[in-house]
Amino acid sequence: MPAVRMRGITKRYPGVVANDAVDFTVESASIHGLLGENGAGKSTLMKVLFGLTAPSAGTVEIAGRPVVVDSARDALDLGIGMVQQHFSLIGDFTVAENLVLGSEPLQRGGLLDLDRAAADIAALSDRYGFRIDPRSRVGDLAVGARQRVEILKALYRGAEVLILDEPTAALAPTEVAELVGLLRRLRAQGRTVVFISHKLSEVIDLCDRVTVLRGGRVEGHREIGPAERDDPERHDALAAELARMMVGHELPDPPERVDGPERGGVPVLRLSAAGDGRRLGPIDLEVQAGEIVGVAGVEGNGQTELVEMVVGVRRCRAGSVHLGGTDVTRWSVRRRLNTGVAHIAEDRHGAAVADGLDLAHNATLGFQGRPPFSRRGLWLSLVQMRRLARGVVNRFGVQAVAVTDPLRSLSGGNQQKLVVGRELSRGPELFVAAQPTRGLDVAAAAFVHSELAALRRRGAGVLLVSLELTEILALADRIVVMSGGRIAGETSPSEVDVTTLGRWMTGGGAVGEPEAAAAGAAGAAT
Repeated sequence: MPAVRMRGITKRYPGVVANDAVDFTVESASIHGLLGENGAGKSTLMKVLFGLTAPSAGTVEIAGRPVVVDSARDALDLGIGMVQQHFSLIGDFTVAENLVLGSEPLQRGGLLDLDRAAADIAALSDRYGFRIDPRSRVGDLAVGARQRVEILKALYRGAEVLILDEPTAALAPTEVAELVGLLRRLRAQGRTVVFISHKLSEVIDLCDRVTVLRGGRVEGHREIGPAERDDPERHDALAAELARMMVGHELPDPPERVDGPERGGVPVLRLSAAGDGRRLGPIDLEVQAGEIVGVAGVEGNGQTELVEMVVGVRRCRAGSVHLGGTDVTRWSVRRRLNTGVAHIAEDRHGAAVADGLDLAHNATLGFQGRPPFSRRGLWLSLVQMRRLARGVVNRFGVQAVAVTDPLRSLSGGNQQKLVVGRELSRGPELFVAAQPTRGLDVAAAAFVHSELAALRRRGAGVLLVSLELTEILALADRIVVMSGGRIAGETSPSEVDVTTLGRWMTGGGAVGEPEAAAAGAAGAAT
């Protein structure tokens, strides 16, 4: 009997049909992949299942029983849990305090019984191999551990069906491997997982079956067996087929690799012993014209602070920052942007867009003080703003009804496309890209890669910060690895692979150290 059966699910919004008569069935004790390009309707379908939005038509069955899911509370009562891409944990609370929030166990007399909750959580953690201490402060945990806390939270509340939305987006390779092992253990013990992702290789390696949505409709289903996982040719053939199903055409070839520029001359970016006096530095780093420098590292090791210092959000309290031959250490963000810097922010909602404004206003953020968008610095030209926005929407394939629509009406991936398009429109000399393809489908990510390669060919410098190691290896001329707020070492794509780079990121040997030497050192240490 299927764990979930959704029939004829339709969801209409003004001017758009997000889901169009979707049939979606998930077998019990299975991991079911859900794929689709940005705006295909994946999130809407799962919001219907989790009670966050009501369908315009269609029915839902859980374990063979017709149900009406009017709220997240209804979903939880039915044994459905959802882990969103952006965590909902409170950093100052312990794991136990986060998990019991809203359903606190009480002692006689109405007092909170955290000891009993911690014991129950520890037993649940041990049962599934989570390796989580219930009394740990969540803010002190690594990203992968917080991901496990979110899953543990859903299980603690009785979830038999888990919906995971882009669960590996912010994880290092070793953390992804831990998550995959955890999900397989959950499946072996009878839990059901819906796995939403844009990473085709992960879906093939993990899932039993996959459903592909395109334009709000089901494009097709595919079974995935050991042959597709174990045979490289069949694995690649299935990945190519799924990509075609998602986007409706063949993906372009990856950008052709060219030799990076010779070192020397005036770099477009130079940091000299730069630091913030707290979490970052000292940093020595150069980016040459016509070069892509990739920055790898486990999240929380200074990459965010590095980007903030380069664009001027974070004050440089030691050392210096130069753009070209100019010392910009004390310059404001606006002044740096006006002299040839473009920036894709890691935290889109916190630093790159305004949800309450329409697409036209968001497409001109950073341009608003310049002609032809501003008249004498006092009045904005809506005609020019909308013209720019339509150009970005059309060039970058942003799925939007009109540029006068609010930004929040777009899916997360389409919001990211708008940000990327806006920043590329600046014609920058230095392009600072922090997680530029996070949340993008395979076609959109390929387009961004081609645009970054085009920037390099035009002579711009690119500082690429990404958790996608395949992205860094495919695009970068040089790679630096960050650890503890400093650059731990430098390498080149020709000298490293994903496995070795991931090992360096997580402290498994010094940067540049061969794998055999690291293994030998580890053996000697034990």
